[in-house]
Amino acid sequence: MSDDWDKIAKYEKAISKKYGKEAIINPSSNWDEEKEKDYIDQSITREQKQQHNDEQNEKQEVDGFLVSKKLLNKEKKNRTCPVCDEFSFELKDDLYMEKFECCYGCYIQHIEHRSERWLKGWRPNKENK
Repeated sequence: MSDDWDKIAKYEKAISKKYGKEAIINPSSNWDEEKEKDYIDQSITREQKQQHNDEQNEKQEVDGFLVSKKLLNKEKKNRTCPVCDEFSFELKDDLYMEKFECCYGCYIQHIEHRSERWLKGWRPNKENK
């Protein structure tokens, strides 16, 4: 039996030499009531987030198709530019649609450096597009 303890001591000494004293310390020696409380609080928070994500990923039937509830709750944004009638999936167009009611391309072509005129109501004719 003492032979086993000697082997364990040799292994611990080698590990300590190679990786440092922290590698052989018992993890529970640094654990206290405050850390336990923090761990429990974090576990509860993580479980609540997981439950929320599970609810959002739950599928719902829409017109014969199963669709994630997360997708159904999003606001439907108009993705078609009213100036050029182009449909866009680009995120940068969202900014210009919100502020100027046009896509990025129309902003560059018609509004850049002339935003006052645009905000007063000027819009290009069919020929100007």
